[in-house]
Order: sequence, then structure tokens, then C-alpha cells
Amino acid sequence: MAIALLSVGLLGLLVFLLGANVSRERRSVAVTQHEAEADPKSGLRKAIRAHGNCIEYVPMLSLMILAIGLAIPMLMSIWIVALMLAAVASRYIHAVGILTGSSVYQANLLKRIGAAGTYLTGLVLSVILVVRAVALF
Repeated sequence: MAIALLSVGLLGLLVFLLGANVSRERRSVAVTQHEAEADPKSGLRKAIRAHGNCIEYVPMLSLMILAIGLAIPMLMSIWIVALMLAAVASRYIHAVGILTGSSVYQANLLKRIGAAGTYLTGLVLSVILVVRAVALF
């Protein structure tokens, strides 16, 4: 359960750090905020997209990680622990990819790794929960 709590805590930290980054970028915009939000290369647009994308996936990942931590705390094998930490790492990698990329629309290696890791870990976490639920019937 400690790894599940750590994972969810790190995901929550990412959400709030990215949110604070959006606020910081909004205060530093030299042109109108609307123009900066529309420019796919602006720091503000990248900050908003990184935060928004994080918000799209972190709640469900957090719920699944906590559910697994509660449902099978004694069965937490090393691969499930690694899976949870990989989900967290994928979200951080994806955020860095968005923030450091030249444009929110341009794919880069970090965004691809982060997205692929998120989809893969999310899918496996989902399957673990379904298998565990079926076993309870």
C-alpha cells in the first residue's frame, strides 16, 4: 500500500506543479493572454496543454493504483510495484515532453514515450482490476 500511496502522491504533486506553472506563465505573458494561448509555441500554451493532459489521465490512474493497493495489498508483486511507478514516470515524462517541445503539436520522443507508457500501464492496471473483480465472484 505504501507504493500505491507514494504513486498517487507523486501524481497529485505533478497536477499541482503543472497548475502552478500555468499560473506562473500567465503572469509572465508579455502579449495578451489570448494571443499566447493561441500560439502553439508559447510557454503559456505548452503549460496549459501539459496541465490539461495531466488532468485527463491522472485521476483514473490514481483511482486504479489506490484500488489495487487496497484490493491486493499482500499480493503486491515487484512487477505491480514497477507498473505503478512506471505509470507515474510516464506522466512526468509526457509533461516534460510537452513543456520542452518546440510546439504543442509537434511530436517528440518524450511525449511519445510518456503517452505510450500511460496507455500501456493504464491498460494493464485496468486488466488487473477486472481480473481481481472477476475472482471475487
